[in-house]
Amino acid sequence: MTWLIVLIVVVLVVLVLELKTTRPDGTLCRVHPYRRALGFIMPGRNESVVYFDSFVVADDLLEYIDEINERFEARLTHCIVAAVAVGMHEVPQMNRFIAGYREYQRTGRWLSFSVKKKKLDKKARLSALKLQMLDDESFAGLCERINDHVNVERSGKRTSQDKEMDLLNKVPRPLFAFAFKAVRWLDYFNLVPGWFIDGDGMHTSCFIANLGSVGMKAGYHHLYEWGTSPLFLMVGKIEERPWVVDGEVVVRKILHLRWSYDERIDDGMTAGSGINAVLDVLNDPRQRLACLAEDGSDDIPLIETRDRAAQG
Repeated sequence: MTWLIVLIVVVLVVLVLELKTTRPDGTLCRVHPYRRALGFIMPGRNESVVYFDSFVVADDLLEYIDEINERFEARLTHCIVAAVAVGMHEVPQMNRFIAGYREYQRTGRWLSFSVKKKKLDKKARLSALKLQMLDDESFAGLCERINDHVNVERSGKRTSQDKEMDLLNKVPRPLFAFAFKAVRWLDYFNLVPGWFIDGDGMHTSCFIANLGSVGMKAGYHHLYEWGTSPLFLMVGKIEERPWVVDGEVVVRKILHLRWSYDERIDDGMTAGSGINAVLDVLNDPRQRLACLAEDGSDDIPLIETRDRAAQG
C-alpha cells in the first residue's frame, strides 16, 4: 500500500510541475503544431542545427574601425557584438529558445563572446563574457562596457568565473555528473533560478567566437546542449578574396561569418532576415554604428540607427 501512495504522490508532483510554463528568462510562445512537433522529432540542438555562411566586404568596416579608435577603443569584436544586438532587436524571433520541448521568447537580449586572457596570445586561456544589450545604449556606450569587462579579465586578478572553474575541477566525477543532471532536470521543469541563468554564459541569445582575432579562419561550430543558446557565430580572419562587382572579378577584403542555428525556433526565412539584419549593420558601419562625431552628436541608441540611416 505504501508504494501505491508514493507512486500517486510522484505522479501528482510531476503533473503539477508540467503545469509550470513560466521561466525567469523567457515567455512561453504560442506556435504552430508543426513547429511544436519539431521539438519532439528533434529533441537535441545538434540534430536541429543548420549551418550558414555569410560574407561582408570589409573595406568600409576596417576604415570605420580606424576612425572610431581616434575617439575610443573598438575592435572587430565590438562591431560584431553590436551588429548581432541590432539584428536581435529587428528580428526578435531569432531571440527564442527551446526548453523542455517548449519554445520561449527570451527576456532581454544577452550576448556571450570569448576573449583571450592575454591579447593576441594563442596560448592564453579563453574567458567567456556575457552582457545584456540595452535599448538606450549607443555603440560608444556598448564599447565602454565591453572594454571594462575585458580589462577585468586581462588584469591578472582571479575573477569569480576563475574561482568557480577551479572549484568545479576539484569536484569528484560522480558528484560533478549528478550536479549537471540535476540542473538539466530543473531546467526541464523551469525551476532553475534567475541568478544562475544570468551568470551562465550558455544561457544566452547567441555565442560569438572571433577566431580572426588570432589569425584563424572560421569553422563550423556545434550548438551546446547545455544552456539555451540557439545561435553560435564563428568569425574568421579578414582575407583578400575574389569578388564579383558589376560582372567583373576583383579582389576585396572579405569577412567570413559562419552561423549555426537551431531551426526549431523559427523557419529559414526568419533566420535569413535575422542574418541580413546583422550584415546590414556591418556593411554600413558609419550610419548603423555611428559615434564618429567628436562632439558626440551621433551617439544615438543602436536600435535607432536604422531609422536615422533611412532618413539620410
